Amino acid sequence: MTESTQQGADAEAHKKPHSFRRKMVGKVVSAKMKKTIVVEVVTHSKDPLYGKYVRSRSRYKAHDEKNQFKAGDQVEIQEHRPISRDKRFIVTRLVKKFVEE
Repeated sequence: MTESTQQGADAEAHKKPHSFRRKMVGKVVSAKMKKTIVVEVVTHSKDPLYGKYVRSRSRYKAHDEKNQFKAGDQVEIQEHRPISRDKRFIVTRLVKKFVEE
């Protein structure tokens, strides 16, 4: 590889988000705070003894810079450095917009 293509490859690598950070998809439960949303992530795990699938849910506060996400939207959140006492996630993308009928 030449030096110019090497620099281009390095620049492309820096644009990608880190892969070691957890990504989760969840539903926005609350969007009443400034620049913060509460996302509920539902996971299913198999019970070791009975083999039944058990649903567990966790709520995370995520940073929403432009206040663009509303309650009911499905979003993807990613781990981030601590932003405040409770916020450790940022919103990376909108998966599905909430449609009221």
